Amino acid sequence: MADEVILLDYWPSMFGMRTKMALAEKGVSYEYIETDPWIKTPLLIEMNPIHKKIPVLIHKGKPICESLIQLEYIDEVWSGTYPMLPSDPYQKAQARFWADFIDKKFYDPSWKVWGTNGEEQVAAKKELLEHFKALETELGDKTYYGGEVFGFLDIALMGYYSWFKAMEKFGEFSIETEFPKLTEWTKRCLERESVVKALTDSDKILEYAYVLRKKFGAE
Repeated sequence: MADEVILLDYWPSMFGMRTKMALAEKGVSYEYIETDPWIKTPLLIEMNPIHKKIPVLIHKGKPICESLIQLEYIDEVWSGTYPMLPSDPYQKAQARFWADFIDKKFYDPSWKVWGTNGEEQVAAKKELLEHFKALETELGDKTYYGGEVFGFLDIALMGYYSWFKAMEKFGEFSIETEFPKLTEWTKRCLERESVVKALTDSDKILEYAYVLRKKFGAE
């Protein structure tokens, strides 16, 4: 039932896009509550009092915070349909490792490329391209990160896809030119209805990036 599952999220959030993909893959209906992270609503504070951030997944009145944790929760609770994490312990550990890499190493330079300027932006671009290269190397010749099946790590990275255009625009580089395997992977992911419906239009994200640049003093 939709009233059993609620998602507090904000349309530009790459993390919320992950959770929406996972829910769609599992066929889970939910109520969506648009929650601007710059405005700490009473519900957001109640459901995520520690970080006060979106997305927050609420299931039967209980909050689950942090998108990667939400993906695992969704996979376990709705285990009867489309497993997202591999069953093999080593493959599962690898998927978790690279998803953690994306959040700890990829996130910071990715926003600095479109959200800063000068030396900080130059350094961020160098770091971001190195991380893109690492992710392309890890993908190799596989169809998806887990092999032949679209899964946990694919969702973790595709959450960022809507922001790729902003990264390219302000970082002055081309993912298609520099990372062909990653580009083909994104095309395969975009064939999935769950992915397309979860993603925000890249042009809308680019407009929002301009707004944030002004907010951050980069314009």
